[in-house]
Amino acid sequence: MALFEIENLTYFYPESDAPALENINLRIEEGELLLIAGGSGSGKSSLARLLAGLIPGFYGGKLAGRVLFRGKKLSELGPRLLNTQVGIVFQDPEQQLVMTTVEAEIAFGLENLGLPQGEMFRRLSEVMSFLGLTSLKQEFTANLSGGQKQKVALAAVLAMNPRVLILDEPTSQLDPLAADEFFHLVERLNKEMGYTVVLIEQRLERCFHLADRLAVMEKGKILRSGPVKEVARWEVENSLPFIPPVAKFFATLRIPSLPLTVKEGRKELKRLYSGLPALRKDQPRHHHLLPVQETRQGPGVVELKNVWFTYPNGKEALKGVTLRVNKGEFAVVIGENAAGKSTLLKQMVGILKPGRGRVLVMGKDTRTLSLPELARHVGYLAQNPNTCLFQDTVEEELRFILDNLGLEDGGMIDAVLKKLGIIQYRKTNPRDLSSGERQRVALAALLVAKPTLLILDEPTRGIDYRLKKDLGCFLAGLAKEGLTVVMVTHDMEFAAEYAERIIMMFDGRIVSDGSKHEVLGDSLFYAPQMTRLFKDFAEGVLTVREGIEKISANGDFGPCLATKGSL
Repeated sequence: MALFEIENLTYFYPESDAPALENINLRIEEGELLLIAGGSGSGKSSLARLLAGLIPGFYGGKLAGRVLFRGKKLSELGPRLLNTQVGIVFQDPEQQLVMTTVEAEIAFGLENLGLPQGEMFRRLSEVMSFLGLTSLKQEFTANLSGGQKQKVALAAVLAMNPRVLILDEPTSQLDPLAADEFFHLVERLNKEMGYTVVLIEQRLERCFHLADRLAVMEKGKILRSGPVKEVARWEVENSLPFIPPVAKFFATLRIPSLPLTVKEGRKELKRLYSGLPALRKDQPRHHHLLPVQETRQGPGVVELKNVWFTYPNGKEALKGVTLRVNKGEFAVVIGENAAGKSTLLKQMVGILKPGRGRVLVMGKDTRTLSLPELARHVGYLAQNPNTCLFQDTVEEELRFILDNLGLEDGGMIDAVLKKLGIIQYRKTNPRDLSSGERQRVALAALLVAKPTLLILDEPTRGIDYRLKKDLGCFLAGLAKEGLTVVMVTHDMEFAAEYAERIIMMFDGRIVSDGSKHEVLGDSLFYAPQMTRLFKDFAEGVLTVREGIEKISANGDFGPCLATKGSL
């Protein structure tokens, strides 16, 4: 008997004419790890809510079909029993944490179950020990890093002792190292402790190899499900983008046994090239470990000169940062959580002022400029787009910005909505859109004002591979037109594909600054998948396209390549 059985299921949210889920048929076996991929708004989160018993009970709406858990209808189990069997961790841990301290947060669900004090203490001790949270048990949850908050949210679920974990983009806010640590925990829970895991994730390079099965969704339907390698090959053949670089690279070459990890891929590369001329290795690069700004030519749009900044709680977030970004540059800032990246952006837009040093925008000191004055030149998108969306329709959001700055439309609203592929939502309330769609609405609201400097904090969070490609090409195009773009991201694959310049931060300082091939190509832990794959085989490979070009120059792989659209 399957753990979950979904039969002929269709679901409509309240007041919606289009189904969020349509004709879903799916079995989930006990102990497996099912990975669900697909575009933004494809129904992935709705499926997660369905499995957790939140649809239709919490969200309302109309549902047809059946959902069975261990042979019984989900609706007949009752919320109390279901909560002890199925746990869900959402994309944003801050929305899931309700108590002030770590220990209180983990104990909250146990108290609601009315467990004896001894049983509660045992569970608390075990789960905090397993997740390495014991030293943080009295910490305020608001003061935790993104990775720590996600661990606490997971701990609160695990303490309830469920047998199924549903994880809805749990690493979207985490840097690469914190994300790897989180997925190592998930792998242990699945392989060593027998948890059934249903995982929704956009950055598939982090977890593709962990899955037993892959399901691909689009427009509320499951297009295909099955063993990961089988579905991955089908995706490449059908030009679908929901596949990480290493698997995409080898599927494009039509390699019979598809590698899913860098380790497997390196073995395959070695076998492929055993009879071919060696790949040319470029001379070692010696890029600047610390930025040397005088080497950059052109007018500086934003400059930081020896900037120090300390928050009221005493945390020193920036320590002597000197940086210049020029007209038409597309620069990406990377680094671990709490490295000072978001603080750096807030200095650039004047939300924060330096304690020491100077910040210049268009040559003017931000201390002398008001926020409305800066807003005429600078567009800023924070991590959470919901904080800047408050009008009733998408069109009204954009018109509000124009009216507030005293600007005429002149066709800009139509042009921007078309460029970002959201003109069909013109009369839609932004809060009714998916997270990726809301992200694009917030970006559109900035672009109608024609800023000189565009500052983006994690704009790829919550959007799928297809939208990332559209966004990356769009931003690169804006930079070519002369707009200066500075963005923070934890998505190394996006940075490798579209950025020109990489700025790496650590502990409030800039530790590396150069071209993407210089910084990412030499990085130990922030290198993209293809760089790790080609290490010691060839230099200068960051992307699938560069990998294909590199091997095509060394052997005749033309007949083996899959469709160009898959690249």
